[in-house]
Amino acid sequence: MTFAIQGVHCAAATPVTAEGRPNLALFTAHCKALLDEGCHGIAMLGTTGEANSFGLHDRKALLEAAVEGGVPANTLLPGTSAPSVADTLELTKHAVEAGAKGVVLLPPYYYKGVSEEGLYRFYSRVVEGVADARLRVVFYHIPQVTQIPIPHDLIERLMTAYPGTFCAIKDSSGDLSNMKAMVERFPDLAVLSGADPLMLPLLRMGGAGCITATSNLRSDALRVVWDGWQDAAKAGEVEAAQDRINDWRTLTNKFVQLPTVKTMLARSRGDLGWLNLMPPLVELTQAEQQAVWSEMERLGG
Repeated sequence: MTFAIQGVHCAAATPVTAEGRPNLALFTAHCKALLDEGCHGIAMLGTTGEANSFGLHDRKALLEAAVEGGVPANTLLPGTSAPSVADTLELTKHAVEAGAKGVVLLPPYYYKGVSEEGLYRFYSRVVEGVADARLRVVFYHIPQVTQIPIPHDLIERLMTAYPGTFCAIKDSSGDLSNMKAMVERFPDLAVLSGADPLMLPLLRMGGAGCITATSNLRSDALRVVWDGWQDAAKAGEVEAAQDRINDWRTLTNKFVQLPTVKTMLARSRGDLGWLNLMPPLVELTQAEQQAVWSEMERLGG
């Protein structure tokens, strides 16, 4: 089945200056490189992109800079979530007007233990406030961070109320059984894995691809899996690519993940500006950086 949003998408990291502002030129160059390396699209300003450490102005500026710098708008999936409807609405309208392929929306993540009705009202007010038929929403299910899962009954209710608008979900729970249940219950919903090792088994279940952090570094291998997973003649090539992906993902988790990903990007992109992070995240120690770079060399990248 063909979905509105499918394939290999990078949960793109965001380079920042030493003063804590987004490095627009470096980000644009990274997006272009990701597309050249095999990504179908770029999910910018998510967890890996440190979205919630930026103000609204900087989040808009990143999207505008990417599009103005030549990144096709229809490859971009900006995260437009905020705890308030007003801020989410402002960012989502901006993304739609910029021509983005879709937006990635967390549930409102400050209050815990909220009802399904409350979540429905949040999402519906955003959709009705945007009031634009071009809007496509990717749910973002990451309950280990938000502490707010996205229930299947809520998905069904919103897909019924707003046909064609809620078209995909990024599941970063790591629970393959949850992804399988959604594939079976919602044949029109593109289920995207947030964990690199799960893309292949999810594809075999009828899933639509991935949005992952390791694709900042190994989108080439993920693309090999995407392109060849249904071809028996390419089984060995796909297996080797998956092993490579798994090795690199394991390395991203050697220390705190996001500083580690940025440390790896500093080496792979040849720019130490990638080492900068937004508070409260801090960079790896020099010893940790060297350990990561040594392992990258051993892995061949």
